[in-house]
Amino acid sequence: MTLFSLARKNMKQNFKNYFLYFASMIFSIVIYFTFVSLKYDQTIQERAESSAKISSAFSGAAFILIIFVAVFIWYSNSFFTRKRKKEVGLYSLLGVRKKQIGRLLFYENLIMGLFALLVGIGTGAITAKFFVALLMKVMGYEALAGFSLSPAAVINTLIVFFIIILMTSFQGYRLIYRFQLIELFQADQEGERQPKASLLLALLSVVLIGTGYWVALQNMFTSNVWKNLGIMMTPMVILATVIAGTYFLFSTFTVYALKTLGNNKKRDWKGMNIVGRSQLLYRIKGNARTLTIIAVLSATTLTAVCTAYSFYYSNRETVQSIDPNSMMFIRLEDETAQKVNATIAANKDHQVLHHQTVAALQLDANTEKLNDRFSATERTYSVINNQAFNQLAQQQGRNDSFSLHGHEAVILDAGYMEQFSPKYIHQSVDLKVNGREETVTFKDFKTYNVLNIETAGTVVVVSDGLFSKLAAEVRPVSMELYRISKQEKAKQLTEDVEVLLTEEALFSSYYTDFSSVMESTGLMIFMAGFLGLVFLAATGSIIYFKQVTEATADKERYHILYKIGVSKREIKKTIAKQTAFVFALPLFIGIIHCGVALTALSNLLQTNLVMPVVICVSSYTAIYLLYYIFTVRSYYKIVTNTK
Repeated sequence: MTLFSLARKNMKQNFKNYFLYFASMIFSIVIYFTFVSLKYDQTIQERAESSAKISSAFSGAAFILIIFVAVFIWYSNSFFTRKRKKEVGLYSLLGVRKKQIGRLLFYENLIMGLFALLVGIGTGAITAKFFVALLMKVMGYEALAGFSLSPAAVINTLIVFFIIILMTSFQGYRLIYRFQLIELFQADQEGERQPKASLLLALLSVVLIGTGYWVALQNMFTSNVWKNLGIMMTPMVILATVIAGTYFLFSTFTVYALKTLGNNKKRDWKGMNIVGRSQLLYRIKGNARTLTIIAVLSATTLTAVCTAYSFYYSNRETVQSIDPNSMMFIRLEDETAQKVNATIAANKDHQVLHHQTVAALQLDANTEKLNDRFSATERTYSVINNQAFNQLAQQQGRNDSFSLHGHEAVILDAGYMEQFSPKYIHQSVDLKVNGREETVTFKDFKTYNVLNIETAGTVVVVSDGLFSKLAAEVRPVSMELYRISKQEKAKQLTEDVEVLLTEEALFSSYYTDFSSVMESTGLMIFMAGFLGLVFLAATGSIIYFKQVTEATADKERYHILYKIGVSKREIKKTIAKQTAFVFALPLFIGIIHCGVALTALSNLLQTNLVMPVVICVSSYTAIYLLYYIFTVRSYYKIVTNTK
């Protein structure tokens, strides 16, 4: 029997142990292949309005994926290495030369890797069309009929993953040279000493994490911590304290907690509790680094996916604040305005829900009194009267209405942010009118607009009397506002209207901005979602490998328990509790880290992220639960020899 055939035979016998690793690797290859296929596909580049952005985005995502998959495969191999040390030691004891054993391990990893690569590319070729349709859907485009696989994508994927597989195969080859024979046979006894519990380090873990959270939740514009450390150093401090605290949490705090639980003899001696607690206690410190990596990776993945989904989730709300009207332009010529009106009215796909002409004054203003640190001291406002605002607010379904008198005014700032925007109430600006200044004082402000920002800019509402006075000195412009049905699908109508108008008309439309935002956020959620799935598959697989490796080592112990009368039901219950602890703890810590990060982001952006975050975390936890169930079943089968 040749080494190659022996390697193939070993793979067949151990395939059930490698299955999850194999499946995760295939999934990673499928996602990478999809990303590079989308990058190279000309049809997508021609369809999308920002093809350069798409190409660079997929290049960046593919690069991140390469690094992560390389680390994941390398890390996974270390678990298989430990599991097979006895087998390798037996080969060596029987007289097989180290070079031959190394070649055997090299062939096994190479065959499995190449098989996964071929299956991954084949699966990617089949599913690519589905992924393209999904991408087009989330970006707001119609499905593509002309998508075809790119030879460049196939070659790219083959080269990248062949190099990764080759490197990890050499890792297996070096196994026999890194350990002495006695070390190979004692592999299962590594790290079986009871760890010491340190109350000081346990408290330090809480202090470090708490410090990181406290700094993260500080206002970065007013906090002395951010000012003293600087905007570049503060995030590094947050990461360092949280990661260090997480490591000490797993390596010492959990040890201390498990030992403290052991002091409750009544509970500890109930059923199989003492067995499960002892198993965790003896191995938790050895698993601290792995659990820390999983917790941090889960937090990073959840934060990225939740952030991307939050932006995508609020697309309509975002565009509605920019474009409260479906279409808007400045009326420069009556004839052109009539043509536009006729074009919109004649379109059978979109019904005109509302059409209004609003008189506005476009005035420069001296804004020094606002003490705005982030804007110039002179700005241009579109000024409308109280009556026009009330009409528009009613048509747009808003409950607000004003009753302004004299020089009272209200400013409409859709981009208002507490940290950056001025304190408007009771502040004044000087409107410039024919060489003189007319001072108005803001009675209130609103964080929305009733006119499209691209056409009107920032809007100031003044009393009807003051508007009439100013209009006698400055000629108002007429702004045409349209609200139509199915505005999100008004691509053709938008193009038809845009052709009729000049740049000076400052035409703006809901569809134009909505499609642009959909493209950006859709691309973001597509990449974040699939990268998140790869990271989730990897973290779930790593815990699975750890637990399966420990199950093999614990097989004899559970066999003894079964012989002395412990039922299989009790054994399974103990395994489920023990595995739940290993799965739930890093997930729980990761969710808390993510929650703090998103709270800081929510405070910065002044947006409510609760609903998208709940959806993302629930989905992530549900998939994680499937890994847990699969791991418990595999662990139970190994220790009870059931099929």
